[in-house]
Amino acid sequence: MKIGIVDLDTSHPRNWIPIERQLGHEVAGILDSGDVHPPLYAKEFSREHSIPRVYDDLSQMARDVDCAIIHSCDWDSHVAKAAPFVEAGKAVLVDKPIAGNIRDLEQFRKWVRQGARITGGSSLRFCDEKRQWLAQDVAKRGAAHTVFAGCAVDDFNYGIHAYSLISGIMGPGIKSVRHLGRHVQRRVQVDWADGRTAILVIGAADNWLPFHASICTDKQVTQFIVESGKVYAALLNATLPYLAGVQDRPPVEFDQLIEPELAAIAAMVSWTEGDRVVQLTELDSNTAGYDGAEFARLYRKQKYPKA
Repeated sequence: MKIGIVDLDTSHPRNWIPIERQLGHEVAGILDSGDVHPPLYAKEFSREHSIPRVYDDLSQMARDVDCAIIHSCDWDSHVAKAAPFVEAGKAVLVDKPIAGNIRDLEQFRKWVRQGARITGGSSLRFCDEKRQWLAQDVAKRGAAHTVFAGCAVDDFNYGIHAYSLISGIMGPGIKSVRHLGRHVQRRVQVDWADGRTAILVIGAADNWLPFHASICTDKQVTQFIVESGKVYAALLNATLPYLAGVQDRPPVEFDQLIEPELAAIAAMVSWTEGDRVVQLTELDSNTAGYDGAEFARLYRKQKYPKA
């Protein structure tokens, strides 16, 4: 499969490309929008990683490749950048967060229902620790009823990993979300329609904190810290066969895939409205979302403080 890389904003492109090649795929070209890096960065990146072409037009890239991988840290640009590939009948992997508002999530959902191959999101959805726990005999490990999980850095760009981790453990069916307050980090309660619950601890802390989970079942308690060095391979091993057409079914159905983003948006509604319980059914195109352009601006400033 020929892959086109859209935007080089984060560390993900340089870390994913070797894995993509190991899995037998060709990185045919890159395009960088310049939201984070200076103008010559893409050419330098292409030489460093032996990528044959630097594009300046998404439509041309869409004609030449089989799949786009969108790494833009401005998640509000994901729909616009995916559109040329969807219109050309090409597959799309959207790096996390898939989108930061309901309108964009609904557009992706519409494309998927029309037959587009779109997947992605947080690599924590596919991490080995979660997969190994689920692979155990449920009669011995029991069914999860309560999960405590978290990470640090920020509320959404990194926080989405925690929402995705609990979704991977508990499966679909999130009903409501409530912000439980903030002391150092935010605490968020996520409830499923069948009565199961997860508590998340997310947001900025003094230090980087690992991705972690404690799973309570009716038979045991399991705790793990995710080995972050393996998560990219886990995601790409799970998603690329579907995007390449080798597998007919996606690794996660799209409605289930976007539940973490929906829960995160509901959490923000909760903390801006007095920490009330927010039902996912309340969310619509008028619901405020996370500002991707502002995040990209701050990300660029952090990376290039003198620019």
